Amino acid sequence: MMQRLLTITSPRRAHSSLLIVLFLLGFAAVATGQQVTPDADLHKRLQTAEKLEQAGRWREAIDFYRRLLEQAPQDAGLMNRLDRAKIHYDVTRRYRDRRFVTEQVGLSAETALQLYTEVLDKIESYHVDRPRWDRFIERGLVQVDVALEDPIFRRQHNIELDAARIAAYQAAVKQHVDVRQVERLSDARQAAWTAAHLAQRHLGVGAQAVLVEFVAAAVGTLDRYSSFLTPAQLDEVFSQIEGNFVGIGVELKGHADGLEIMDVISGGPAHRAGLQKGDIILSIGGVRLAGESIDLAADRLRGEEGTRISLSARRGDSERLYQLVRRRVEVPSVSDSKIVDAERGVGYIRLTSFQKSTPREVDDALWRLHRQGMQSLIVDVRGNPGGLLTAAVELADKFLTEGTIVSTHGRSAREDFTYSAHYAGTWQLPLIVLVDRNSASASEIFAAAIADHRRGTVVGQKSYGKGSVQGIFPLRAAKCGLRLTTAKFYSPTGRPISHQGVIPNVVVRTTAKPAVDGSQAVRTAQADPVLKAAITTLQSQVSRHVATEGR
Repeated sequence: MMQRLLTITSPRRAHSSLLIVLFLLGFAAVATGQQVTPDADLHKRLQTAEKLEQAGRWREAIDFYRRLLEQAPQDAGLMNRLDRAKIHYDVTRRYRDRRFVTEQVGLSAETALQLYTEVLDKIESYHVDRPRWDRFIERGLVQVDVALEDPIFRRQHNIELDAARIAAYQAAVKQHVDVRQVERLSDARQAAWTAAHLAQRHLGVGAQAVLVEFVAAAVGTLDRYSSFLTPAQLDEVFSQIEGNFVGIGVELKGHADGLEIMDVISGGPAHRAGLQKGDIILSIGGVRLAGESIDLAADRLRGEEGTRISLSARRGDSERLYQLVRRRVEVPSVSDSKIVDAERGVGYIRLTSFQKSTPREVDDALWRLHRQGMQSLIVDVRGNPGGLLTAAVELADKFLTEGTIVSTHGRSAREDFTYSAHYAGTWQLPLIVLVDRNSASASEIFAAAIADHRRGTVVGQKSYGKGSVQGIFPLRAAKCGLRLTTAKFYSPTGRPISHQGVIPNVVVRTTAKPAVDGSQAVRTAQADPVLKAAITTLQSQVSRHVATEGR
């Protein structure tokens, strides 16, 4: 069954609920009116990017090139470098998934072709835009070329290639694969099959390995939110939906010496072992993490449920060794609920994601706050990247009595839905929704519904602007999956969210540096100007309401 999912590209709980913050190698923009020539400064920056590439730190290289392109958005050379870095990253992330490698080894060329055909069929049937079959082949050929240069791909397939053999393969492809003639699914299927067998003949690479690169390339041509999911990644997506994952129960960000623990989930293996927020993980399985790619360091924490893991962590000046067992950890979507103004009965709920358990968790929090004297409510979705569409609809339905909550429209009529509110169980108390630039997708559905119906006030900063719905499709031909953009969503008044976001009724510009998930480190009105503005807004609304009743 397809799950309708809304989340930004790098959800907060990616990497088995590890919060990874990439080290962005920034640079200052030139602030003079003089003409700047492509000089030694750019050359130095490119040398830095090349060092990241040589170290296999592709994700950091991608971010570096994106920063460069902000300064030179029309530079074709930089765009090409960025594109190739993305392909390298895609190759390495797949081949680090042991289950993907095992699955691919067992594939025959015919089964790999079935997988490619199934993926193309899913794209043709469900993707929001019409497929460009020629682009799938163009991208596939480029993807294979880049994979052939990648050390991980070469090691996995035990191949040694020289320039002459690669040139012979490319010449054969040019002779036998005419991209201009690829106009339909069957043409793309035949072109990929031909290219795969040419690679096998000239390079000794298994046809099934080449066809899998064509699979990844086809999805890579679509949009930034669609992706091919390896077995482990498919499990992670469903773990996000269910609100649990197998791991040690920590959220992390990059650190010069390894990985810094940003949060420890209560009851998880890390919590039971005594690890704390602020600890620095220095080694995993005896491997020191300093200088290692963030993705690779995080990957070392992955493993099957019940398997053991040893790590060393530093707290202050002391280092200690920990032995843990990976377990399934329940991750709540309500990370905080409390009364923030006891005198006026202002309740506060913070949501970090939208998952299956979210409606139940919010219900529990609402009734708990109600028993504590809640008279008004602040729902905080700052830093919330999204999640399940249905969870966002159910949350909005708790505060709206009637009318449209959200509508979706796709290329196929099967993706056209209108979700409406129902009166039963509606909470009528004054409501504030907090958003920021990292509030996305499901968070934006909720905020836009509240704003459009004038049911409450949105406070904070303009939201992310991700207005598309992704479907999750497990594949039959292999134990992998697809994340495909299937529709765009629109607010109750018909406003598109894509690239526009939700604009707050009360804009609060903050100067304090936020925590890594977009939230403030300390959730108090004194330390959090957005929360303070929300409480002030509620006070003003209550005062106007009292004055109106008095007349």
